[in-house]
Amino acid sequence: MRGAAMKLNKIVEDLSLEVKTGKNNLQGNVTGVYISDLLSDVMANSKEGNLWITLQTHLNIVAVAGLKNIAGIIIVGNRQLQEDVLQKAEAEKITVMSTPLPAFEVAGKLYQLLNQ
Repeated sequence: MRGAAMKLNKIVEDLSLEVKTGKNNLQGNVTGVYISDLLSDVMANSKEGNLWITLQTHLNIVAVAGLKNIAGIIIVGNRQLQEDVLQKAEAEKITVMSTPLPAFEVAGKLYQLLNQ
C-alpha cells in the first residue's frame, strides 16, 4: 500500500497507537505500508519508509526493521512484547507501536490516512 507521505506522529495520534519504543523517532515520514507475518517476505518486498503491520513479537522483527529501514512496526491484536525485544528495539532506534485492532482494520485506517 502506498500513498502520500505522512509523519509518523500523525498516524500514532489518528490510530491511537501505543508507542512502545522509539518515541524520539515520531517525526519521520511514512511513505507506505507493508503487511506480513513472514520475515523473509518483509525482507524481500518492503520498502524503506514503510510501516510494517505484523502480529510477530519476537526479537527478529527488530533486525528485519533495521535491515529494511522501516519507519516503524505496528504490532496488532493486543499482542505483548517481551522486555528483551523492547530493549533491542530501543537500542536500534526502531519505533514499535501496538494496538488492540486486527491487521485488517489497521490497514484500512492507514489506507484512508495515506490516500486523503
